[in-house]
Amino acid sequence: MFIRKVISSLIKNSRGERTVQIELITYEGKFKASAPSGKSKGKHEVQSYNPKGIERSMKLLKVFCKRLENRNFMIRKIDDLKQLVELVRRFEMKYGRLGGNVTYAFESVFLKAAAADNNKELWEFINDEVNKGLKPKMPMPVGNCIGGGLHSKLVKGKRPDFQEFLLIPKEKTFSKAVTVNLRAQEYARRLLKARSRNDENAWKTNKTNEEVLEILKIVAKKYKLRIGLDVAASTFYEDGYYKYKNKNLIRDKVDQSDYIERLIKKYRIFYVEDGMHEEDFSGFKEILNTSKKNKLKTLIVGDDLTTTNLRLVRRAVNGEAINAMIIKPNQIGSIIEVRNVVNFCKKNKIVMIFSHRSGETMDDVLADYCVGFGGQFLKTGIFGRERLIKLKRVMDVEKRET
Repeated sequence: MFIRKVISSLIKNSRGERTVQIELITYEGKFKASAPSGKSKGKHEVQSYNPKGIERSMKLLKVFCKRLENRNFMIRKIDDLKQLVELVRRFEMKYGRLGGNVTYAFESVFLKAAAADNNKELWEFINDEVNKGLKPKMPMPVGNCIGGGLHSKLVKGKRPDFQEFLLIPKEKTFSKAVTVNLRAQEYARRLLKARSRNDENAWKTNKTNEEVLEILKIVAKKYKLRIGLDVAASTFYEDGYYKYKNKNLIRDKVDQSDYIERLIKKYRIFYVEDGMHEEDFSGFKEILNTSKKNKLKTLIVGDDLTTTNLRLVRRAVNGEAINAMIIKPNQIGSIIEVRNVVNFCKKNKIVMIFSHRSGETMDDVLADYCVGFGGQFLKTGIFGRERLIKLKRVMDVEKRET
């Protein structure tokens, strides 16, 4: 793979914020990759950009891009990215950090070019290595239907404290599942009488968590869907307490885990992400244990708890705190590390949910990662061009493979 030219630029994400895009020009063609940006970030995520900000990262990036031109890279598998990683390491030691978003975009565009160089689709390039070329099983979408928390502005002075209220189909095809979620979200709008959408194109409301769940229960029953929650508990955790603003109440650790457990049982919730503070491994374990005792097959999902970091994933799995986890490649800024996390999850039967960020771009590479690495779920919004392009990419793969 001979690098003719590398072009870095700033583009706007779905929130109108600046993010990095990298274009790679080889003899096989032109390839682009861009980095999403999270608004609700885990404490242990890698730093997105240089400590001095995105402007400093871009200045360094322009210098680094020039150093890659007229070089030849032999990339036949994911580990071959170490050639690029070593060049980045040496550069950063001398000039300063580029940041996780930059390294993520670099590795993504290199993999796109490498796949083309090997006459393969990106998901196929990854699948041939990670899953020994077995026919991939399509994931199910996890769709953000109604929003709250940091992703939503106040509606008449209030919003739900939980960040995302999710719909999760169980259909035979991904395409059918996407269609069902779209119809269900429109039905939810009518029940909510919602008029606007949030960062992830979920409906905004001023209702409480329980009021939203009552509506979601009706929607889920009508369309035969499963209910999910992204609690994002760390976003309203302060001084050792969970401070709920919608109802103006405070819960301690025991109250919080009991509250989540009661919601799971009452609404038969299938999926609960970050129900406790991002460093409360024992709290996650309590919720998982209670779910098992009640014979509920609930996914207790780590995101801020694990941040796609193998060290934290090991701790969570070995401590029986989770049975599922979010994978956000730019959280760790390394596709090699993503591959290591995937291998660990498969070995330990941990369900994998490849996830977008609230500030998304038109890059559909996340879909290739989900299918290629064998993720059971793809978490995006239900609506919005930056979300739909990823859903469409999976539908295209599904159509080709069936």
